[in-house]
Amino acid sequence: MSVTLHVCITCRAGQTPAEGELAPGARLHAALVEAGVPDDVNLVPVACLSACSQGCSVALSAPGRWSYVYGGLSADNAADVIAGASAYAAAPDGIVPWRSRPEIFRKQSLARIPPLPVVPEAAE
Repeated sequence: MSVTLHVCITCRAGQTPAEGELAPGARLHAALVEAGVPDDVNLVPVACLSACSQGCSVALSAPGRWSYVYGGLSADNAADVIAGASAYAAAPDGIVPWRSRPEIFRKQSLARIPPLPVVPEAAE
């Protein structure tokens, strides 16, 4: 089962981009696309994760797993975000042991959300 890595492409990280310049969140998304995410990670750009005061943010989720929101990120963190997403994809319940997480995921977690119950009708 693949996991979803949502990236807030509207995050401005407290900056005001110049005319025609990508917002920091869009630059993070572009860096992730360029670096390449693993096959079991679905990279999805989103308009807002409502973590505006926390810099660039991403969220990891999958059915039946804990979900996480991380903030304070930038395009420079693309390799660590990919490493964290890979570790999350390998964790059946979404809980990656603390020491196995990239440092940015240890220090910049904004939220941890319990798994939502799977509704049998929705799975069909």
